[in-house]
This record gives sequence, C-alpha cells and structure tokens, in this order.
Amino acid sequence: MKNLKAIGLILAALLLGLVAAAWATGWASRQAGISANKVVVAAVDIEPGSKINAEMLSTIDWPAGATPSGAFKASADLQDRIARLAIVAGEPMLERKLAPAGTLGGLSAVIAEGKRAMTVRVNDVVGVAGFALPGNYVDVVVNAQQDQAKGEQARSVSKTVLERVLVLAVAQEAGRDDTKPKVVSAVTLELSPQDAEKLDLARSVGTLSLVLRNQVDKQPVATSGVTKTELFGEARPAAPQPVAAVVRRPAPARVAPASAHCVEVIQHGASSLSCF
Repeated sequence: MKNLKAIGLILAALLLGLVAAAWATGWASRQAGISANKVVVAAVDIEPGSKINAEMLSTIDWPAGATPSGAFKASADLQDRIARLAIVAGEPMLERKLAPAGTLGGLSAVIAEGKRAMTVRVNDVVGVAGFALPGNYVDVVVNAQQDQAKGEQARSVSKTVLERVLVLAVAQEAGRDDTKPKVVSAVTLELSPQDAEKLDLARSVGTLSLVLRNQVDKQPVATSGVTKTELFGEARPAAPQPVAAVVRRPAPARVAPASAHCVEVIQHGASSLSCF
C-alpha cells in the first residue's frame, strides 16, 4: 500500500510538471509573437538646457501598441537637440520635452514661447531662505513710498505686483531635481513682456520680496496693498476745525442817568463828562 501511494504522488507531480511546462511554452510563444518598436530613451539624467549627444541615449524595444506619442526611433534624430525639461534615465525621449530644432543650448532654450527671463538680486530673506528653486512658483511683493497729492506726506505701502511667476534658475543653476534649499544672490524668473516691465519698475522704486506659493495653486488673489497706518491700526489725524473770527465792537458810549447832574469838562483838547 505504501508503494502504491508513493507511485501515485510521483505520477501527480509529473502531471503537474507537464502542465506547467506546457503553460510556460505557450506564454513564451505568445510573448514572442507580440510586435515591438525601437524607442530611444535617456541613458543618463539630462538637465534642462543641455545639448543631447549619442552618449546620453540608448535604444530599447517598446510594445508597438503602447509607444508614447512623439517618441523617437533612432538616436541620430536627436543629435544636438536641446532638452527643454528635465529628463531622467530610462525615460523615453519625447518631442514635447525638447526645444525646437535649431535652438542653441543654455537658459534661452528653457524659456517658454512668448516669455522673457529676468534676474533679480535676492538675499537669504528675499529668496525665501533658499527654497525658491527652479520649477517653483513665487509671488513678487514690493515695498515702496506711495506718491501723494501736493502737501501730503508720502506713505509706505507693500503690495503684491506679480503672481505665480515661474523660477527658471537660481544663480547659474537651472536643474529642477533638487529639493535642498540654496541660498544664492540672484534668481531668474520667467515673465511676460508686460510683467517684466512691472518688475523693472518695482525694483527701481522700492525693495522686492519673493513669496513662495503652492505649485498647483493657480487662483489669482487681488490685493489693494497695506500701508503702515493700516498695519498698526493707527488713527488718522483729525482735520483741523475752522476757528471762528472774533469781531471786536467798540464799547458803547456812556450815557448819563436822567436824574444826575453832569458837567462837561474840556482839558487839553479832550472832552469828558462828569456826573454827580
């Protein structure tokens, strides 16, 4: 009986092995029958503004039905192209992540169409303690003296003049894959031509501060600014009240009582009335 049980177990194991082998053979044949295309991917991390060469690229097989739109099939098609966005190793090279053909390398390749790059001087406070990194969005606040009408004293005011401005670079670095704060002396912002004019004027009339904002927050916030009086809740000086004019009237002439006896005395050309 023991031998029969052992033989049964052996036969069952052989049967399961044959089934598994048949399934694996069928799976391998199905995989071999799937069509694939050659797709160019990044062999190393590529920073924005970098010129692409063959050493940065490799080619792999990609399922034909899942090939990304804008992918390249040959490394030669990417020679001397410029990366507009950061590309990590193993990521497919896509047209939308590259600057137009013929673009030179550097920061100019990263600037979006219709935008301009402008650099402002910052310190560790203005630069949000180094957390204003490439790829982040900031608001720009200016503190300046507000012009007043003739005879009035100028008032200090702080106001947000630009909202959701993209940081292109800090100092001479445009990489966007670092989260460590960097205290630098200059920050380059991406602006429209109109916003560049606003920033230039704001820089000339007052001091600038950068306000870091959430990257997904696109809600504009219109503010009227705040003055020193509003900040500290100081009461405005009351307007001076008009002073009534004092009119001096001559003292009424002395009239003698009807029952008194009066004598007019003339002395040294002056006349006086004495009554008794």
